[in-house]
Order: sequence, then C-alpha cells, then structure tokens
Amino acid sequence: MQPSILRIIAPALILWAGIACGAGAQTLDQAKKMYNEGRYEEAKPVFDRFLAQSPTNASYNLWYGVCCYETGDLEAAEHHLLMANQRKAPESYRYLADLYTRTYRFDEAADMLRGHMALMKKKRIDMAPLEDRLRALEKMQRMQEKTEAVRVIDSIVVDKEHLLSAYFLSEDNGRLVPYTSLFPTATNGLGASPVYVSPRGDQATYARVTDGGYSALFTQSKLQNEWTDERLLFPTDSADNSYPFISGDGVTLYFASRGHGSIGGYDLFVTRYNIAANSYLAPEQLGMPFNSPANDYFMVIDEAKGIGWFATDRNQPAGRICLYLFIPNEARPRVSEDIDPERLRSLSALTSLRETWPEGADYAPLIAAARTNTDAAEKKVGDFEFIVNDNTVYYSERDFRSADAAEAFEKAATLRKQAEDIEERLKQAYATYEKSNKAKRNELRATIREDERTLDDLRSQIRTWEKRARNAENRTIIK
Repeated sequence: MQPSILRIIAPALILWAGIACGAGAQTLDQAKKMYNEGRYEEAKPVFDRFLAQSPTNASYNLWYGVCCYETGDLEAAEHHLLMANQRKAPESYRYLADLYTRTYRFDEAADMLRGHMALMKKKRIDMAPLEDRLRALEKMQRMQEKTEAVRVIDSIVVDKEHLLSAYFLSEDNGRLVPYTSLFPTATNGLGASPVYVSPRGDQATYARVTDGGYSALFTQSKLQNEWTDERLLFPTDSADNSYPFISGDGVTLYFASRGHGSIGGYDLFVTRYNIAANSYLAPEQLGMPFNSPANDYFMVIDEAKGIGWFATDRNQPAGRICLYLFIPNEARPRVSEDIDPERLRSLSALTSLRETWPEGADYAPLIAAARTNTDAAEKKVGDFEFIVNDNTVYYSERDFRSADAAEAFEKAATLRKQAEDIEERLKQAYATYEKSNKAKRNELRATIREDERTLDDLRSQIRTWEKRARNAENRTIIK
C-alpha cells in the first residue's frame, strides 16, 4: 500500500475504532466493568461473543445469564444460569432462586436458596436474612397450594401517583381521598396512604408515620365539622401498615402490611372489628392470587357493584402499578387439589385473566360499572333497587321467587327503617352539638357515640340479611 493511501484511510480507521469503542464494551474487562455497574444491556453482547467461543465456561454463562435475567429474557437466563450452576458458580444459586421466585416455582427457588446458603455459611456472614427468605419461600409454596378460585375480570396499569383516580367507589361504600384533602393543615409524617371515609362522612381511617418511624393505622371521628379522638387501631403492632379500607358491613378492614409474616414487601390482610371488645381481631393474611412476592396493596370491595380491586407492582417498572378487578367470593373457594402444576402456577400468578373465567362468561357490564360512577347513573323507578347477581336487579318485593329470600329481605328492610330513625335522631343531635357550649358538647358526645355504634351494628345486620336474601334467591334461580 502506498504511503499516500495510508495517509488518506488512517484517520478514517481511527474514527471508526473510536465510534466502535464508544458504542459499548469491546473487551471482556470493559464488559465486566459495565456488569458490575449494572449496565447489563451494554455488557450483554460482549459476553454473548465470548460465550460463543467457549459455551461451557462457567463465568461466561453466569455473566450472560445474569444479563439476560436483568433485561427480562428469563428463558435464556435460566438456561445459562443452570449451565453455570452445574459448575458451582456461587452467584448462580442466588439468581436462580430469584428467577424461580419470579416465575412462581417456589420449591425450586427454595432448593437454590439452600444451595446459596450452604456456600455463604463458609464465609461466616449473617444468615438471618437468608433464613427469613427461605421461610418466606416455604410459605409461598404452601400459599400457592391453596390458591383461591377467583374470577379476575380486568386489569389496568397506571402511575402509582394516580392510584386513587382508578377506583370508582359507590357512594354507599364511602369515599377514598388524599390525606391532605381531609386534613389540609397537616405537614409531615403522612406516608403515601389514602384515607377511607365512611358513607356518612363521620369516620376516617388512614395511615401515617408514627414517632417510632413506622406507618400505622389510625381512625378519627367527626362531629359536625370537627375531627376528634384520633385512635391507633393496633396499639401493640410496630409493623408498617397502610392502605386501609373498610367494607360495607362497617366491621371488615382490609389493609396492607410489611409485617405479620409478609411474603413480599406489602401483603394484603383482612381483619374484623369486635364490637364487644372495641378492638380488631388478629389480622389474617390473604392468599394467592391476591398476594405475591411483589408489593400488593389497597384492596377495595364495592358491594353495591359486586366487584373489588387490588393494586400490585408485580411485573411492573418503577412508579407503575397494575390494578386488578375481580368478583369477590364470600366462601373463598380453592382451586382443585388435583390441578396441573403448570396451571396452578398460572392461576396463582394471574398469568392469564381469562383462565380464571368460567366458559362462556361475559363480564363487560361489570367492567363498565367498575369504570363509572354509578351513583350518578339513571336508575329504574321502583320501590327499591336490589342487586341479586351480575345479570339480575329487583325493584319490587313481587320480583322475588324464593319465600326465604323475600323474608330475609323484609328483615333487612325493617332494620333499615330502624337505622333511618337513628340517622334522623343523629342529624338533630349534630345540629344541637354545633350550637352548644363546651359543657353541653361533652354531655352530648357520649349519646352521639352510642347512637353511632348502634347505627354501625344495624348496618352490619342489614348487610347480613341482604346477603342471605341474595344467596337464597340465587339458589332458586339456579334451580
């Protein structure tokens, strides 16, 4: 080659090399540096190239497998991590445990974690976090075996900061509002939890950060325009509790917690208020598919619409959440015990929503109702409006086919009249309270509280009798 030609092409070659080097890693050392910095997408092609030259190399399989895992290619990740695991690459155990957890293969995840723990014991590190995780995996396996057969009919993905806007709660079930909209003078320690406000607007349940630095659940009562008597719901509990919701019966509380044996970050729990003891019962952890290895929170049940929602960040990028719409079960039936393991994993992970539906089901009306404010919707003129099932609404006692259902509904109607009388008495008491001095207010407060407790009890009974009516009528319709 002539010197003159070299002078012409040399700058071009240098420029090309510079561009190539700047585009990503070219050497193994560069790729490892990017790997250690968490730049998996950039490091991945280099590891792939070296792996093609030495397919059985443990380190190449590990590095490439981790890059695949971190970039979402789980199938390729499993293949290469298993290759590395066969050659006892230490990190392969940890990543395979993560991968199997993510894909709901909890027994395999536990096996890999035990292998990782065996290696870590030799390094004399604190084993407590790993032992906690192993217990969680074993719990996930048991929970998966008891997966609830629930119909999940829709899902949407929203920004976490817009969570409240995705819930369309019926007026009869209360309101969901930001903390600062209810208590605008508050300045700190509020957490991210929204506030549940009772249908009468006189009870608020919420989470805020305590002096101990954890999030706890509180309730406050309202007399006229004055919020008073803040009360801690679980005085002996120091777990992070948040996202409360009280169902239409007035006694069932759903909330999210990082404690109480949580398997992920936040898990969903349910408890019920014991009126006699004036406290809540021990929380019960919900099973799968509601809970997962990720964060699951803010379960809301709209009994008027016959639907429920819960939020989760499983399989979502940072700042995004998935909101699932489901049909609540009173009895919480489990999936069949002889179900195929692959299908069990699918149902517990909600891989396919349609897989949870019975054949021929059409939930378009329920999905539409879930996305609209039905309180503002035009209602059919009649004596009342009573939802029997997804497709049936009664407007008169003559509509009932079952004598037992009609009797139960009549009992609910009688209790409802008693509740209306107490509501009217409370309205007058509130008006008197507003105009009274401090001494008179103190005198009235006990009476008002007693009437409020009686009203809550009546509403709980009304819900019970309405459920009996609904169940009896549906049995007759099926026959």
